[in-house]
Amino acid sequence: MEDLEITVGGGNTFRARAAGPADGRLVLLLHGFPQTSASWGPTMEALAAAGHRAVAFNQRGISPAVRPIEVEQYGLDYLVGDAIAVVDELGADRFDLVGHDWGAAIAWHVAGRHAERVRTLTVASTPHPDAFKAALRGELGGDQPEHSAYADFFRMPDVPETTFLADDAAGLRGAYAGLPDDIVEDYLRVLTSPGALTGGFNYYRATKFDEQPDPGAITSPTLYVWSNGDDYLRREPAEATGSHVVGPYRFEELDGVSHWIPETASAQFAPMLLEHLATHS
Repeated sequence: MEDLEITVGGGNTFRARAAGPADGRLVLLLHGFPQTSASWGPTMEALAAAGHRAVAFNQRGISPAVRPIEVEQYGLDYLVGDAIAVVDELGADRFDLVGHDWGAAIAWHVAGRHAERVRTLTVASTPHPDAFKAALRGELGGDQPEHSAYADFFRMPDVPETTFLADDAAGLRGAYAGLPDDIVEDYLRVLTSPGALTGGFNYYRATKFDEQPDPGAITSPTLYVWSNGDDYLRREPAEATGSHVVGPYRFEELDGVSHWIPETASAQFAPMLLEHLATHS
C-alpha cells in the first residue's frame, strides 16, 4: 500500500493511499463517516491483485489540510468537486467509482453529474438519494425515519463532538465495536485530531438527507450492495433504489452483515466488485 498526498487545483492537499500498478484501470474509492480511507484496505488489495489502480483519499474534513471552517463548504457541490479534482490530478479521463456510507452518497451525485466519466458505479449500503428521501418522508413505509433520527443529533452545533470525544473518545470507540483493531486505530488517530470530527459532522449540517438535490440520471452500470444487518439504512429504500437507475443495474443483499461492509465483509464485497468491473470493461 502506498501513501500519497494529492494536491488538486486550488491548492487543497488530500492524504490518500493507493495500490496496484500505476498504469492500471483507475478505481476511486470514497469512504464514509466516521471512517477514513483505511476502510478500503482489504478491497484495495483485491483490486490491486487483479491489476487495477485503486486510490482512496481522506475526504474533506478528514484530510488535515482540507478542513474549512464554513459549514457550507461541506455541501455536495464541494464533495463532488473534490472527487473529480482528485481524478483529474491522477490523470484519468474515465474511472470506476466505489463508495460507502457518506462516500456512497457522494458517489451517487458524482455518477449523476459526471456520467460521461464514470465507467461503473459500485455502492455499498447507501441507497439512491431519491429512494432515501422517499423513505424518510414516509412514502415507502417501514422504519427508516426512526433509524435516521441520529442525524438530528449530528447536526447540533458542538454537542456531538463533545459527546464523542469525552472520556478518551469513549463514544467514538463505541461506534467501532466489532471492527478490526488496526482499522480502528487508524480511525481514532485521524478523527481525534483537531477539527476532524467537526469536519465529518459538517457533512450532516450542510445537507439534510431528505433535502438532497436530485443527482441526475444514473446511466453508468451500477452495482448496489446492501446488508440486511444494517441498523442505519433499511430495506425499503434499498429495494427502491433500482427504480432510480437508468443504466444496467445489479442489487446484492448480504445476509447478517452490519453497516460496516468494507471493513467486515470485504471477502464478499470485493469479488462482486471485481466481477462488476470485468463485466463492464
